[in-house]
Amino acid sequence: MKQHIAHRIQSALQTLIEQGQLPEDIAPRIQVDRTKDKSHGDFASNVAMMLAKPAGKAPRAVAEMLQPLLTDDQIEKIEIAGPGFINFFVKAEEKFAVVNEVVEKGEDFGRSNAGQGASVQVEFVSANPTGPLHVGHGRGAAYGACVADLLEAVGYDVAREYYVNDAGRQMDILATSVWMRYLDLCEVAVTFPKNGYQGDYIWTTSRELLAEHGEQFKRSADEVMANVPADEGEEGGDKEAHIDGLIENAKALLGETDYRIIHKAVLDVILTDIKEDLSEFGIDFQNWFSERSLFESGLVDAAIEKLQQKGLVYEKGGALWFKSTDFGDEKDRVVVRDNGIKTYFASDIAYHFNKLERGFEKIIDVWGADHHGYVPRVKAAMTAMDTNPDALEVLLVQFASLFRGGEKVAMSTRSGQFVTLRELREEVGTDAARFFYVMRKSEQHMDFDLDLAKSQSNENPVYYIQYAHARVSAVMNQLVDKGFIYDEAMGLANLERLTEEHEDTLVTAMAKFPETVNNAAMNHEPHLMVHYLRELAHALHSYYNAHAFIVDEAELRNARLVLVKAAQQTLKNGLKLLGVSAPDSM
Repeated sequence: MKQHIAHRIQSALQTLIEQGQLPEDIAPRIQVDRTKDKSHGDFASNVAMMLAKPAGKAPRAVAEMLQPLLTDDQIEKIEIAGPGFINFFVKAEEKFAVVNEVVEKGEDFGRSNAGQGASVQVEFVSANPTGPLHVGHGRGAAYGACVADLLEAVGYDVAREYYVNDAGRQMDILATSVWMRYLDLCEVAVTFPKNGYQGDYIWTTSRELLAEHGEQFKRSADEVMANVPADEGEEGGDKEAHIDGLIENAKALLGETDYRIIHKAVLDVILTDIKEDLSEFGIDFQNWFSERSLFESGLVDAAIEKLQQKGLVYEKGGALWFKSTDFGDEKDRVVVRDNGIKTYFASDIAYHFNKLERGFEKIIDVWGADHHGYVPRVKAAMTAMDTNPDALEVLLVQFASLFRGGEKVAMSTRSGQFVTLRELREEVGTDAARFFYVMRKSEQHMDFDLDLAKSQSNENPVYYIQYAHARVSAVMNQLVDKGFIYDEAMGLANLERLTEEHEDTLVTAMAKFPETVNNAAMNHEPHLMVHYLRELAHALHSYYNAHAFIVDEAELRNARLVLVKAAQQTLKNGLKLLGVSAPDSM
């Protein structure tokens, strides 16, 4: 109906232009909004006020010109209010047309073809495979999945991708940490580095290596520690230099083949765990893209070479720098360090070039908010590589802080002291976790209240919404117990019997669903769906508390039942887009 009214306004404007009552060059943005006060009708538009200046007329005069051209068989009446608002009162039968639409479309209600099949890649989570996913990663996972699902719901061809950071220094630190624990198991007297990765998964991988390969990777303590700088806490110690020295010795002592065995062993263990964890969280990716493949295929070297050929790379201090300031970045960026090691930025240049080479029309990256400064340099590189930087949209997500018993839970991946996503799911359930993570705008900080997420009360929003869905199922069970049969056709034929205010409120809320899906998708804001579902659930609970559905009169009874079943279907469709189940009993 909102779109219908907008079309009526556009048609009326065209008529007035053709009649010479309005100038030909007017092109106002037609805005139609639902009214908050029912005395002002169902919808309102400020188009007359937008047209007043270009038309050279008072807003009310413009509204009066438009009014007789806007009426049709779906609109009961049109009123002009205040300085020139145009208020639309929709006929009752048109309001309840949405019930027929829900019944007809079922699970497809709310879906559209607004995206027209355009290809979109959504890359999210992409956490370094250096340990289990923790609750901080969970928010990016839930948010990215919802963005992808919403885009798919409005007609985009969506590909979900996880970028596996399986190259670089952090993976070297991880592999060396496993090797140091392996040496402990081989009774080699070495001290575990302060900057090494800890946690049970490091010990587990080390034991598996020892069981499968015996003491193949054993080296003496003197060899391992030769020329390694002092660690933190020792005289002149530096934990970064110390771990880098251990990495260098590990690669030299083990050789490429044995080092890769350890590297791959820990990567496989952690990546398998991440895949299982996310799948149990209701998230599956079409592609797991390896950063290492960018190096092995020569894509990183090719990207750097292309920039060099364009005169956009220079040498300074033994390192190679990309002239990102030429493209609006605040400073130039290193792509190859003075030790010859390519930076993460170098692989990111190649990766984003590769994304567009694969034919995606739009690419969406979901990053942690701490990466906001990284956006200009990536777009600078895309411009330099002759690709369209506007094809990339970066969505930033603040990590969530976890609270239990009113106290914040501290987390550190390196120390191994963190709450995993799996532990969170086991404590509060997947539904609550998925829902709570997207309750606020992604760029806003959020505190995850475990006590609230576990509570079975109206204060818990996901429980409140799911309970509304379950209540309708309970009503249908009661119908059978009372010896009645549900007649959907009779209900649809008697929707005009629904004259109560609660019924009007409920059907109005249902009618907002398609536009909410579209807005949440196009703006990448799943929290809009959260707010909508709470509103719809409230309307359904209020209706349930105010009126009996299973009344003796068959026509009224079935009309009310078809209404609440349509509301139930709408709740289910909305919850599905958030990755949350819709239980029939609670």
